[in-house]
Amino acid sequence: MRLIIMGQQAFGKDALAKLLEAGTDEVVAVYCEPDRHGKPVDPIKEFALEKGLPVHQPAHFKDDETLDTLKDLNADLMVMAFVNVFVPEAARDTPTHGSICFHPSLLPLHRGPSAVNWPIIMGRKESGYSWFYPTDGLDEGDVLLSWECPIEPDDTVINLYFKKIYPSAVASVLQVVDLYRDGNPPHMVQDESQATYERRCTAKHAAIDWNKPVGQVYNLIRGCNPAPGAWTTHGGAKLGVFDSARLPGDGVSSKIVDMNDDGITVQCIGGRILIKRVRPDGGDKQFANDWAVSVGLAVGDILGS
Repeated sequence: MRLIIMGQQAFGKDALAKLLEAGTDEVVAVYCEPDRHGKPVDPIKEFALEKGLPVHQPAHFKDDETLDTLKDLNADLMVMAFVNVFVPEAARDTPTHGSICFHPSLLPLHRGPSAVNWPIIMGRKESGYSWFYPTDGLDEGDVLLSWECPIEPDDTVINLYFKKIYPSAVASVLQVVDLYRDGNPPHMVQDESQATYERRCTAKHAAIDWNKPVGQVYNLIRGCNPAPGAWTTHGGAKLGVFDSARLPGDGVSSKIVDMNDDGITVQCIGGRILIKRVRPDGGDKQFANDWAVSVGLAVGDILGS
């Protein structure tokens, strides 16, 4: 089959590499976002050029020239691997078999741009990924295939995405193309009654309220680790909170109840959080105890003030 690969960053690059390694299909072009001033070259662009593949970087797909370029490729399928730009129907349907798109959640759950963060923040027990037929709606098309994995009690975004979802999803690109090659790819209609949509998880959503139940606080911290990074304040200054652990214990919420080489222990409702790594505003990540010593933190102090 003649393939167009559209994507960004490491996932797009690794999906492209997987297809080239298999050697079963011909990649006729690679599409990625336009270069950004002062930003490194996108890994998928760099890799595609190394392999001698044509690279296209349109800002949008609204003009006839861009659509004509797509048509002239005479592609059978466009594989959209981690795509941030809107691709209209006229572009999606240009290949003979249209387009297929990757999304890192179990659709119809967690439509939107932060689909790895929100399942952890919400305390869900499972996540995964979907390959779906893109439409003009956000992550709303029929599903070609899905893959499920557990969210363990201490999983962060790094664990869930990079250690579970990512390797399986990259490998699955071969299965996706094979389903088209077989001539009758599945179409599983999304159940709209189960659909959820969450906006991008930003610093606004990542503020810690130590007066919440410990489970909610812990889920927020790990669901924002490494990005956008949960945060609290001390002495009016912002403090990023990253690696942590959940501990038992009672006391007055938001109060520091212990400090040792392992980190800073903060009381919440129904339990405690051991903060292991922090990032002071304008600084670098560091061990929590080192930061605590540097600012003269003491047991009994309050975070979030």
